[in-house]
Amino acid sequence: NEWIFRNPFINYKIEDEKSERGYLTQREVEILMNWKLDKKLERTRDVFIFCCFTGLSYIDVFKLTKEQVNLSIDGQQWIMGKREKTDMDYFIPMMEIPKKILEKYKNETFKDGKLLPVKVSLTVNRHLKEISDICGINKHLTFHLSRHTFATLTMSKGVSLESVSKMLGHKQITTTQIYAQTTPIMIEDAIDRVESRLGGKFAV
Repeated sequence: NEWIFRNPFINYKIEDEKSERGYLTQREVEILMNWKLDKKLERTRDVFIFCCFTGLSYIDVFKLTKEQVNLSIDGQQWIMGKREKTDMDYFIPMMEIPKKILEKYKNETFKDGKLLPVKVSLTVNRHLKEISDICGINKHLTFHLSRHTFATLTMSKGVSLESVSKMLGHKQITTTQIYAQTTPIMIEDAIDRVESRLGGKFAV
């Protein structure tokens, strides 16, 4: 309405705070996979591990059906669908561990044709808290953490940012960059690659 002739905020600058996203290390994932749990916790653990190796969010794994995974491209099984949150397509090649988890529950029937025993979020969060306590993992286990873990571990193995972005169903690659964590393993692998190419070429 032109009541103010000068911008009172002209010298005020907003700066984004860099947020560090947590993730599980490969060792912590292995501890979770191999720990003996009672049946109810085991089922939630299996779903969580499934998401660590597929990058699916809670709501997307909650609604996962056979039609989304009973697909094959060049002999490779994929999970395909649209993200509930963004309505973006995702394409995820199936690794052996999620295949084994689906095989484990293939003879069980779940509500609405779901493939996995995913409980409501309140129950799942309670189970994950119990699991972290039992396994001695001092991290807040959530399905956000499982997605971060998937992104970090895949990129640490050399998968491109663009590929991970597509698998996660992000609209913008800048969203995927938030998940990207530079881990000591990634640095070590990078140095090993440099050494393998250059290390033997210098005559002392």
